[in-house]
Amino acid sequence: MSPNSTYWMNYAIRVAQRAPQSGRRVGVALVSEHDELICSAFDGEVHGASWYRILRRRIKELGTSSAHSVYLTINTLSPDQSFELAELLKIIRIDSIYIGLPDPALTSYLDDDPVTARSHAHRFPDDLQREILEQNRDFYAASEQNIECNPHYSTHRISEAVSTQLKSSGFALSRNDVNANRGRNALASLICRRYGIEYKDADRAVNDALSEAFDAKYGTYDYAYDARAANVGWIDDFKSVYGRLSTRPLSTVNILNVGVGAGYEAAALFSDCPQITFVDIAERGLANISECIPSSKTVTSSAEDLSALPENSYDLYVSLRTYNSSFFDTAAAASEAHKVLKPGSVIIVSVANGFLYTQRDCVVPGLIIPGTDFVDIYRGMDTANLIGEELDRAGFKDIRMSPKSTEIYLSAVTT
Repeated sequence: MSPNSTYWMNYAIRVAQRAPQSGRRVGVALVSEHDELICSAFDGEVHGASWYRILRRRIKELGTSSAHSVYLTINTLSPDQSFELAELLKIIRIDSIYIGLPDPALTSYLDDDPVTARSHAHRFPDDLQREILEQNRDFYAASEQNIECNPHYSTHRISEAVSTQLKSSGFALSRNDVNANRGRNALASLICRRYGIEYKDADRAVNDALSEAFDAKYGTYDYAYDARAANVGWIDDFKSVYGRLSTRPLSTVNILNVGVGAGYEAAALFSDCPQITFVDIAERGLANISECIPSSKTVTSSAEDLSALPENSYDLYVSLRTYNSSFFDTAAAASEAHKVLKPGSVIIVSVANGFLYTQRDCVVPGLIIPGTDFVDIYRGMDTANLIGEELDRAGFKDIRMSPKSTEIYLSAVTT
């Protein structure tokens, strides 16, 4: 990213703020290679005109043929369901694209979407995405991307549960405090500064709060609210990913499954696997899976710390929908995974990429923006790309991404 990219993101949000309150608030800033503003626009700046039409006219007047970057608060769709950003890119060359949110009307991936089709598209950070949502609260609240359509996810929020647990331990942090410090280390450091205690004590409090929060959300998870309820072939999806990496039957390999949840996935995939170890931060899920697979081993620990397990011991590491969890340290988890796997072994992780719209029995693609009730259609792919980068840094090779209807799989082998 450009050193001043955050400045221009904020600038585009301020531009959008000038739009009429009754309409959709969208702002755009076009920036030169010298980090200077070329021109800007917002929806409604000219009555009845979109930001694109206004910006196109200004580009023509200036005789501009290229720009270093564009900062757009919402990747808007025109009335004919084409992307206005895609139209902009036809008339001017732009090196880097920065996008805040998808259009609230976007409910599926479209072929001409420049955010998913172009490698140089970057996203606004979470705090600025929340500002854009606030600017357009009514539009997003009425969209199909609102998770109030899924009672489980709209009422069970990890940030709220963590805040409640920490308060019961004497650390009165608000939900905003928790959302602004979503890394475990960041949250422990905040407690250290605010309450003047040792880091180890703060980290222990955060760990206990996370354990309770995930236990409460997933220990008795109702799979009637899970997107995989609409994808009867999800087990075959997993097996097809594994089958591309190994010809050995699952029942013959030493498996480590990290992040058990309520145990539903593990029971469905590994009930016939005699060599399997389950790891989770929450004990209720481990108790569930111990009942389903009595021969299995269970270890209460986080994915970021597998020091209780022997190194170079496992043939397959599986972690489904854990690497996109709240407060998760992907880099640490990838490093730990590499340590416990044998050379030439396989890792498979997945990112959830859809929520069940229970009122319509359909899947809303994407992941929730922390601290909001909005499912961002791009966030699943963004998260998967970041995980792939961490796997590469941890020493894995042959990293592959396999998008499926309700989640995105990443697979790799150890060196």
